[in-house]
Amino acid sequence: MKTLHRQPTPRTKPIQDGIQFENLVTAWCEGEEPERGHKWAEGIRQVGEIVRGGTFQVAAYRDMVIDGIPFLLYGRLDVLKAGEIYDIKFSHSYRPGKYLDSPQHPMYFACCPEVERFTYLVSNGRDLYREIYTRNETPEIETIVKPFVQYLEFSELDELYAEKWRARD
Repeated sequence: MKTLHRQPTPRTKPIQDGIQFENLVTAWCEGEEPERGHKWAEGIRQVGEIVRGGTFQVAAYRDMVIDGIPFLLYGRLDVLKAGEIYDIKFSHSYRPGKYLDSPQHPMYFACCPEVERFTYLVSNGRDLYREIYTRNETPEIETIVKPFVQYLEFSELDELYAEKWRARD
């Protein structure tokens, strides 16, 4: 309900670690080495070598009508490089397929019709894991938005959603 009401929530340690890791990767790509002996130095370098030369924090959006309802789809891409989206993740634990059901890559594919590949780069600071999704194997965003709208309508939260999440002019 806090998210639906657009109320700010405190940053948890895992969220803060993810932000810090991504910032350190960005800094590395700009020529800044991590502090000597930094616990994530290896992970920072591994991810940085992949995304260096890309464009960071790209705003992507697209107007789309789904079941007669207009939506402004929006995403902030961590890195766009050579027609591929890279999303930098930091996680102390990882299992293959962790992001399979994430709405993130379907949303970003919808916002960026020219992109054919989306890669989650998941690091624990030492090891690097990749989850790669192509446009052809990713469900269309409509298959995620429709059930969400149905849930909002069933729960009588659709008016609240429309009020709080209306795109600003």
